[in-house]
Amino acid sequence: MKFLVVFTLLFATAYASPVLFQRQLEVPVLADELGGRITNGQTASEGQFPYQVGLSLKFSALSSDWCGGSLIGSQWVLTAAHCTDGAQSVTVYLGATVRTSPEVQITVSSSNIIIHSGWNPNTLKNDISLIRISAVTYSSRIQPVSLPAISSSYSNYVGATAVASGWGLISDSATSVTSNLQYAYVPVVPNSVCSNVYGSSFVTSSNICISTTGGISTCSSDSGGPLVDTASGIQIGLTSFGAADGCTKGYPAAFTRVTSYLDWIKSNTGISH
Repeated sequence: MKFLVVFTLLFATAYASPVLFQRQLEVPVLADELGGRITNGQTASEGQFPYQVGLSLKFSALSSDWCGGSLIGSQWVLTAAHCTDGAQSVTVYLGATVRTSPEVQITVSSSNIIIHSGWNPNTLKNDISLIRISAVTYSSRIQPVSLPAISSSYSNYVGATAVASGWGLISDSATSVTSNLQYAYVPVVPNSVCSNVYGSSFVTSSNICISTTGGISTCSSDSGGPLVDTASGIQIGLTSFGAADGCTKGYPAAFTRVTSYLDWIKSNTGISH
């Protein structure tokens, strides 16, 4: 099934029910919905984000959508469950800065998609999935992103600066994904900032939260794309949901917290750090 998620926070007195972005979750801001795309960002240069992946998802003969993802190994892409849920096939774009000009393009069927068994589209829990592709050769434009090391404790990354990237909508008035890869530097904030807006039933310890001061945020069709700690180059999140009222309204955005799923990733891919 398809979900529409837009980052938007509305000032209200009661929690709003979350919703997925267009291939991004939308959660009501104490009364609205969410979404995901890079708004008020910058245009990436060639090879700046060699781990960035574009996903063209086919749901039926007449239905398709776009999401982001990250290359975590020569045969594995990490993305959001709400992106791949219901997909019949997915075409993976690697090494692209201009969206339609990838260095490598690979199409796989739904049998190559692994959605977390705990994925719940009603609560937005466990919004994570994997895509197995044929082995890709690394180049200056195609490189895997580093994942956090499996350990007994992790930083919560609060106060860190992270970078989000994707081809999603670049404004709330945009009607289609952008041609050129966009990115934005965003601050990680306590999860309470998101839970105060979307409610603690949607925002849990397996999420990571950013503020979107100045309307700098992810937005629709950025879903599944990477959030990378700029200090370490480690992927700490993947775009999950935001406010349905709009991506440039200043509401916080929520990501799936990668450190919560390292064992799951390792058990399915063998990848660990």
